[in-house]
Amino acid sequence: MTVYLAAPRGFCAGVDRAIQIVELALAKYGAPVYVRHEIVHNRFVVDSLRAKGAVFVEELTDIPETDQPVIFSAHGVAKSVPAAAKSRNMFVLDATCPLVFKVHIEAARLHADGLQILLIGHAGHPEVVGTMGQLPPGAVTLIETTEDAEAFQPENADKLAFVTQTTLSVDDTAAIAAVLRRRFPAIAAPAKEDICYATTNRQAAVKSIAHKIDSLLVVGSPKSSNSLRLVEVAERAGCQSAFLIERAADIPWAKLEALSAIGITAGASAPEQLVEEVVDAFRSRYDVTVETVTTAVENIAFNVPRELRPAPAGT
Repeated sequence: MTVYLAAPRGFCAGVDRAIQIVELALAKYGAPVYVRHEIVHNRFVVDSLRAKGAVFVEELTDIPETDQPVIFSAHGVAKSVPAAAKSRNMFVLDATCPLVFKVHIEAARLHADGLQILLIGHAGHPEVVGTMGQLPPGAVTLIETTEDAEAFQPENADKLAFVTQTTLSVDDTAAIAAVLRRRFPAIAAPAKEDICYATTNRQAAVKSIAHKIDSLLVVGSPKSSNSLRLVEVAERAGCQSAFLIERAADIPWAKLEALSAIGITAGASAPEQLVEEVVDAFRSRYDVTVETVTTAVENIAFNVPRELRPAPAGT
């Protein structure tokens, strides 16, 4: 069997930074460190951080009075969350991905300019909840599909703008944006759609191997938007089947028996260790040739909060 490894895959800079923040906070301040929501959408990562002393909670009200760090997840939070933390004098470390934060700033700026804001995204996703929560209730309209874009009725067609969730399908988002631009030529749009570089690169890598493989395995969480999109992208690009698995134990062997070429990729919150585990599982069953197909090289890194950076030399 030939196994094609799509590259880039796995951790993006925002996920890497978020995990670093938890690990550095534990090293500097000791356990417990409280994290509101899963720091990233990956059970393996969350469980490993929990074992080191991170305590994951759904809401700030689940955290007792404490001087220990309280960390916001990479997906970002509504403005009400840091306000609530401040009212309790919590020591907050914000792990919001800088690219998500950029969307927050953009939405706030466009709203301040008097524009009605449309957000292309998926209802209920933590990132969408956080972005919509940057503005007053009702100020943001969620657009999930081209049908939503066709049906939307603006207050003023000349006073519109849209932003997007960072982890969407590039093709789906382009289709929705095209409808909005056709219907509302004056709509203000991001200079480049807000889909992050990592989401774009991982989807492009999958497209590049789709014609070579009989099936694709995406290592990622069912909660992970960017992982789910990779499954869709593969099938649309001509791959016969694609499966989302959390780790090697989830490989659907019965559906792969007659195949000779398999693709493997990983969502942006899945560690490379889990990809290696999947490859090893194939090696244990087949005579495997592994070929890496690289469509981009990523060298982006984001700084952690100042409180967690090493002290300058000589201080």
